[in-house]
Amino acid sequence: MAGHSECAKIKEERFEFKVPSNIKYIKEVWSKILSRISRLHMSDADIFDLRLSTEESIVNAIKYGNKFKEDLPVEIEVVISNNCVQISIEDKGEGFDHVNLPDPTVNNNIGKASGRGLYLIMHLMDKVTFNEKGNRITMIKYIKR
Repeated sequence: MAGHSECAKIKEERFEFKVPSNIKYIKEVWSKILSRISRLHMSDADIFDLRLSTEESIVNAIKYGNKFKEDLPVEIEVVISNNCVQISIEDKGEGFDHVNLPDPTVNNNIGKASGRGLYLIMHLMDKVTFNEKGNRITMIKYIKR
């Protein structure tokens, strides 16, 4: 899964792993990431943003990408440097149109039960990109010192 890192290559650490498409693994994923980023002395607010965005991305990959098929893995790649944390989540699904996302704050969408996750991610993270297919999200949080 190794993708291009936007984080500066200062003392970069990169690790990858896969989990089955089951939401019970979300806590395990976050624990692995948190154990590696704790040395960065990030603010509680930035850690919250990372956690919420990571968990929401994994839920989307499991639910919409892999359609809860546990034999289809969700791939996670994390790049940590002195200035940022980059997390990529990829599923085995067909992807989606990430260019024309509906705005969940518009009147017609306010009452809908879904559609807020990506909106939150895009507002909590410093940079969010998708691969062309739409089955991989890459999120970057810059470390403020």
